[in-house]
Amino acid sequence: MWLFHADTPKKLSDNLKPRDWLGFYFSVVLVPALVVLFTILAFVTLDSRFGHRDPVSSPLQVLSDPEQSLAPEQAFQKLMDAPHKAYQNTQLLETPFWFSFMVLPAADSGTVQVELPSRHAQQVSCWADQGRRLLGSGSRTGNDGQVKAEKTGFILSLAPQALPVSVLCKGVFSGPARISVRQWSIPDFEQSQKEFYRGIGLMEGGLLTLTLFVLVAALINREWMYVLFAVWLLGNLRLGANAMGWDAHWLIWTIPNQWLPWLRKLTFATYYIVTFTLFGRLFQNELKQVGFVFLQNVLRWLGGLLLVAALLLSYQRFLPVLWCWTVAGILILIFLLARIVWKARTRAVLWYCASMFVVLFTRVDEVVAAAFGIKTLDEVPNNVIVALLSSLMASFAFAEQMRAGKRELALVQAELRTTYEVTPIGLFTLSADGSFVRTNPALEKILGHDAGTPWLKKWDDYFQPGAHDKLWRIVSGSGGNEAELRGVADASGRASTYLVTATFANGRIEGSLQDISDRSDAVERLRFLAEHDPLTGVLNRRGIEIMLERAIARQCDERPLALAYLDLDRFKLINDLFGHQSGDEVLKQLCERVEQSLGEGNHIGRIGGDEFIILFQDVEIGAATKICSAIIQKISYQSYHIGARAFQVKGSIGLVEVDAGMRVQDAISAADRACREAKKAHNEHIVVYHKNAPVFRERLEELSLIERLGGEFLPSGLFVEMQPIMSLQHPEDSLNFEVLLRLRDADNKVVPATRVIAAAEENGSIAVIDRWVMATVLEWLDQHQAQLPLTKFVCVNLSGASLNDEKFIQDLFVILEKHLRVVPLLCIEVTESVALHDLDHTSRIIERLQALGAKVALDDFGAGYTSFTYLKSLSADALKIDGAFIQSMNMHPANEAIVEAIVELARNLGMKSIAEWVEDCAMIEALAKLGVDYVQGFIVAKPQSPDAILQASSAASFITDPDVARFVAARRKGGVESADGGKWSSKLH
Repeated sequence: MWLFHADTPKKLSDNLKPRDWLGFYFSVVLVPALVVLFTILAFVTLDSRFGHRDPVSSPLQVLSDPEQSLAPEQAFQKLMDAPHKAYQNTQLLETPFWFSFMVLPAADSGTVQVELPSRHAQQVSCWADQGRRLLGSGSRTGNDGQVKAEKTGFILSLAPQALPVSVLCKGVFSGPARISVRQWSIPDFEQSQKEFYRGIGLMEGGLLTLTLFVLVAALINREWMYVLFAVWLLGNLRLGANAMGWDAHWLIWTIPNQWLPWLRKLTFATYYIVTFTLFGRLFQNELKQVGFVFLQNVLRWLGGLLLVAALLLSYQRFLPVLWCWTVAGILILIFLLARIVWKARTRAVLWYCASMFVVLFTRVDEVVAAAFGIKTLDEVPNNVIVALLSSLMASFAFAEQMRAGKRELALVQAELRTTYEVTPIGLFTLSADGSFVRTNPALEKILGHDAGTPWLKKWDDYFQPGAHDKLWRIVSGSGGNEAELRGVADASGRASTYLVTATFANGRIEGSLQDISDRSDAVERLRFLAEHDPLTGVLNRRGIEIMLERAIARQCDERPLALAYLDLDRFKLINDLFGHQSGDEVLKQLCERVEQSLGEGNHIGRIGGDEFIILFQDVEIGAATKICSAIIQKISYQSYHIGARAFQVKGSIGLVEVDAGMRVQDAISAADRACREAKKAHNEHIVVYHKNAPVFRERLEELSLIERLGGEFLPSGLFVEMQPIMSLQHPEDSLNFEVLLRLRDADNKVVPATRVIAAAEENGSIAVIDRWVMATVLEWLDQHQAQLPLTKFVCVNLSGASLNDEKFIQDLFVILEKHLRVVPLLCIEVTESVALHDLDHTSRIIERLQALGAKVALDDFGAGYTSFTYLKSLSADALKIDGAFIQSMNMHPANEAIVEAIVELARNLGMKSIAEWVEDCAMIEALAKLGVDYVQGFIVAKPQSPDAILQASSAASFITDPDVARFVAARRKGGVESADGGKWSSKLH
């Protein structure tokens, strides 16, 4: 991880003692300088041991034979009229050329060597005596007679006695050949041969040695850049060999002649690609600064296309493509190099520019020579020097780049060392046995080690057992990338928590260590709070539900399970009168008392302000009942002392026996229901539901109903019934009624409306049902309005969820606008508690309904606490008095007084009063005396089908009770004046 194996570069003499300076400077400075000086002096003053006289160039007459039809005698005759030339370019033609020249005796009267130096010559045949006598022929594969392949071209040997002589030759060439003739004496030619092969050896040996050196460096350093440079040097060698004419040789082997065109094409294309790849890698940072990405991409594309051309085109057609693309690549490269030099004048850039200049000059020279016949580098020594010089300059550039990279690496290492020292994270290096090899100050501080003192302890000495094994699991890859460790406890007993990451390198463990005690404590606290109540420390809703879910999952018949729901009475008064701080203290003491009563394996969870769930595991229902009784005793009959005050709190418990496979929410719902039942039974603080209690069957039926109502479409079996509402003043003058929702189950039994509505509200489909009811009723009224002449209003109840659903409200008014003719018959019932939930929202809806002609009634009026206060803010048309007051009116005088007050209030506000749940004639008579306008209940009529309503003449048509019938008859005879003294009429008739 944090390894430093190299120091910042220093001068080589920095570590030398004074007595060693003389030998050092003599070896590394003086001796190399003397060698360079002597070499320059020898080059200027001494003659080369390969010196020779220059050859004699023979003028020649040249004739092209594109038809390949001329015989030697015919060619000789035609050449007699041809002009004399120093040389002739073949213009890439591969058809035969005939040329003649005169060979004169040598100065030493010896044998004359006639050299045809073109490296592109493939076959040469020569004749004397005007083409009648064959002197010899040669090719790249074999020789015959006096002609043979030598150096870069061919040699014709002529004895002195045959001179002077006119020679006729026929040559076949491939590539940009130049036909020329040079005459040598034997000694001078042998010297030129030695110089030629020495040049080959010098260039091949020098470049191969340099290439091998770079490859060895690449293998040692595992650096692909070195490999790329070695390949480029090898390409430079092959291009130099091509320029000198000995690319048909490789080391000690001669390459077959038929391979040469393919090899040359691939060499050129490959060298192009490698050159620009090396350029891009060597100066990738500088090229990013330079920009011109498009030109850089052009270089890459040209290289790929050139390789394709080398594979597809013949050598003759490939060369023009090579020249064009070489020129284009050279121009782009020159431009990019100029931009790099302009932006970054580093030594590496300058060396590379010099190298590229030499290489580009030779390539341009090749192109110009091939295209125009102008060649400046024609001698072997010049080509050798150029090839070696360009390679050495490129090596200098590469070495300079390596030096810059090493310098940059050293700076980075210095920065890393500084970071290593100052980073707040503990960093360490361990040996395989856990001994400390290297640490930074942060680690020493974390582990409490004195800085500068040796590490006498090992890794395991600072942590709890198993720490070293965890570390090895990390570095081996079997334990993840990191692990938490617990430190050795300090004097106070507190053990810190650490996070360690590590890797194994060079036989050592490199890693980092962080003290995460605070974070670990925070995580543990968050994990605790995720399932526990922050105030009391007991489980919260999530925690107790998880415990219950696990208990149900592992439950079987032999392992009983019970669940209790605890609800406190009068706890809200403590918060209201003495503040939440006192209430919080009461809750803490209460939870402590409950936990004292619970055995091991039982749990309590707080799910609301003053509501708790108690889970009994492996406890029979009878034993759980006894524990609940003890809990009631502790929390209800023992005061809670907070400061100087003492508080009393009562509680009720619903206890259920949980069956295997029961859902968590079903168990809690059943316990909640039992608790509510216990609260209603004032003397019984505990209600117990056993496994086969009806409440569980009812819950299953509710779930089935919820599932049935939970689809996207309305369930089958929905229908409506209508319960008449009778006027007490004129019973037979009106046929008003309330629409009631009904649902048939799979057995064709009618499901109670309360259950249907509760299920629909629980699964969120109540708005869909209310929309259906409203549309159905209005459509029915539209169809049968003529049959309902005495109907003044039709009550339809809307749920609170629907009234608070903006989408439903929009749909409601769309439906109403479709049936504007019957909207005045509609009376929307809004439950009082819903109306007061959002008074402004309710007022806006009432105003919109009344604007369309509809009426509004407040349902269950009197059940709330604030009805009288807010009634003046709601412009309702009628009040439906809560049925609980009506049923107990004759038994409780107070209820009768309340009903009378409501009736009087409604009259004063211009509203009508409707009494529901009327069950006998005595109620009717009492309500009539109090001035109630309308009554609704089974004593008048049970809910009827729509067809029955259509066949009735009035609401009184359904009366079967004789006492009520006599009451109606009495009203028919004399009528009754309203309480205000006259025949009444209002918005509701």
